[in-house]
Amino acid sequence: MRLFIFLTLPILFLACQPSSDNTSDESEKASYTKPSHHSESLTKVFDAHGGYEQWSKMKTLSYLKGEEYTITNLQNRKIKLEDAERTIGFDGTNVWVAPDTAEIDRARFYHNLYFYFYAMPFVVGDPGAKYEEMTPMELEGKTCGGIKVSYGEDVGDAPDDNYIIWYDPETFQMEWLMYTVTYRSGEPSDEYRLIKYQDWQEIGDLLLPTTLQWYQYDGENVGDPRGNSAEFKEVKISEDYPEEDLFEMPEGAVIAPR
Repeated sequence: MRLFIFLTLPILFLACQPSSDNTSDESEKASYTKPSHHSESLTKVFDAHGGYEQWSKMKTLSYLKGEEYTITNLQNRKIKLEDAERTIGFDGTNVWVAPDTAEIDRARFYHNLYFYFYAMPFVVGDPGAKYEEMTPMELEGKTCGGIKVSYGEDVGDAPDDNYIIWYDPETFQMEWLMYTVTYRSGEPSDEYRLIKYQDWQEIGDLLLPTTLQWYQYDGENVGDPRGNSAEFKEVKISEDYPEEDLFEMPEGAVIAPR
């Protein structure tokens, strides 16, 4: 899963968006310009979910997944995850963990993992992404159109990760995501994992998922669900920036290793 640390997924995890002085009058007044690298079919998928222009206006996304609260600055991808046991943050430079007794080995991989999955399909519109039309594929008895997303060298922590968005060919609404994971091994992989997107909700004029369910997948056939679904509650998305000090590394925190 792509971990986009400099935007930071990825996402997955991950990838890509220019940073700027988010509080400047100039950036607030800047008009929207459609990214030139977006493919025609991907643009239709974005439009089915509220449009990339609308997504680009948003500054803050927050949600509750289980007992874990996450808040993200969508413009620079700084992020903070917090539960009763520990807090993980990305301050634009480092992924940090508090308290210093918390497990840190997975923090860099995990810190924007669910954000990247949740913010599909919009996060694959980031700079550095490349798109390829896929042959339509049947998933659970329904034929879906597909768009493969890959990345250039040095884009994110895992540039060899790939994603495939599968969408309804009539409505262009996203239904499935396939993705590879290379973060730990560092080696390209042809083994795809599979997530079903369901229970979409409209928030801030955008269509965002409520539930993600992983499935067994052997490269040809969809199997049984894998584990429990990930449910996202209390979702909020806003054109207002979050407070920047939310993401600063507190005293007693430790930096997660690469």
